[in-house]
Amino acid sequence: MLKVGVLGAGHLGKIHLRLLQQSDQYELVGFYDENQENAERISKEFGYKNFSTIAKLIHAVDVIDIVTPTLSHYKCAKVAIKSGKHIFIEKPIANTVEEAEEIIALAKEYNVKGQVGHVERFNPAFIATKNMIENPMFIETHRLAEFNPRGTDVPVVLDLMIHDIDAILSVVNSKVKNINASGVSVISETPDIANARIEFENGCVANLTASRISLKNMRKSRFFQKDAYISVDFLEKKCEVVRMKDAPEVPGDFDMILQNAEGVKKQIYFTNPDVEQNNAILDELESFANAINTNTTPVVTLEQATDALRVAYQIIDCFNK
Repeated sequence: MLKVGVLGAGHLGKIHLRLLQQSDQYELVGFYDENQENAERISKEFGYKNFSTIAKLIHAVDVIDIVTPTLSHYKCAKVAIKSGKHIFIEKPIANTVEEAEEIIALAKEYNVKGQVGHVERFNPAFIATKNMIENPMFIETHRLAEFNPRGTDVPVVLDLMIHDIDAILSVVNSKVKNINASGVSVISETPDIANARIEFENGCVANLTASRISLKNMRKSRFFQKDAYISVDFLEKKCEVVRMKDAPEVPGDFDMILQNAEGVKKQIYFTNPDVEQNNAILDELESFANAINTNTTPVVTLEQATDALRVAYQIIDCFNK
């Protein structure tokens, strides 16, 4: 079992603490939170060991789980890596692309592994369909959330849209060619609703919408490719695959047949792949333990998370223009 310590005991940090204590891959050693009043309260309520300094916690573990505000990700990661510890960092990987690139360089220099908490990669609906997504040419995503003051210190692109950016980059095997975007600040100092159009060199186009001032929650993505349409509902953890194949010579009474202008007939098949329910946060943490123990590449690498951050900032740059 890997000894692990958690930096940051806010809303998400407390979830990580609970799951790490349940895990049979980790031994939870304790945590550090700069708000000592909050730290003492959590320690008293749940029994986790509260360390008085970051250095003491880092010294006692093999893995550091960084669940602090984004502004401090780089500082925490740097200290942990230079102490030879593997790092799991909540998304986004860092506050700037430059910080993220330095985290990558340090991890290579000190020969430690790193993974970033892009948790939607572990969403069971996405897992159930990912192998079916082959060379998509149009992607549409909607990630809408009701207003929550937590997270409004960063633009909605870094708070919400980055989940979909990472998922899209994981299935589109091509470089980004062009980005157009617009965003509007309604409640916060930074944009609360945004739309981005990402064009890839292979011709794929992704249209992303994110909002944190919606009246309802929605996390849906749709992938369109040759002879198939795949819908993933990240919130409801459901998915649907619609495929088209050449129509049979003699269609059945209940077969759904489409005919185009050239007279080509296609039969439509609807399938709902089995979705195995899971705890995505626990799975991502345990997948990192597996990568360390087997010396394999983590599911969400530091480089992939940096690519997502780079695209996110290109979108934000469009707002400023």
